[in-house]
Amino acid sequence: MLNPPPGYAERLDAPGYAAPMTLPAIRGSLGARFVAYLLDILFIFGFSMLLWLAIAVLGVITFGLGWTLFAILPASGVLYSMITVGGARQSTIGMRMMGLRVVAESGRRVDMITAAVHALLFYVALSTFLLWFVDMLFGVMRSDRRLGHDLILGLAVVRAA
Repeated sequence: MLNPPPGYAERLDAPGYAAPMTLPAIRGSLGARFVAYLLDILFIFGFSMLLWLAIAVLGVITFGLGWTLFAILPASGVLYSMITVGGARQSTIGMRMMGLRVVAESGRRVDMITAAVHALLFYVALSTFLLWFVDMLFGVMRSDRRLGHDLILGLAVVRAA
């Protein structure tokens, strides 16, 4: 049945149907993600301190002009995730310590822009109780433990192989 009648979906077992790629070790762990986040808070704090120190020195060298870069400090968590998740290992340092990595549904690597948007959506959801609750509810209700912001971007946090 290659051409189903109007109003009916194509059968999954029909010849020529391209099944979506299955994600490796799709069963994620919310507990490991939480511990990885707590570890990443420490790494983000250290990254922010290094960034603050570099901007302070640059400001002295440029007679105060470099101090305008202090405006990027609030985005240090997003920058950290962009660099680490968008990098070769596809995971933050906390995720590596917990044996997790981020993969895309398409099978391609997660690029830096997608990693930054993923982190931004997480921090926006985290800043509001209702959004955070809905985001976590997705993870608890779904068997693959993907959160709301994972689903929006087509990403999954899986066990590293």
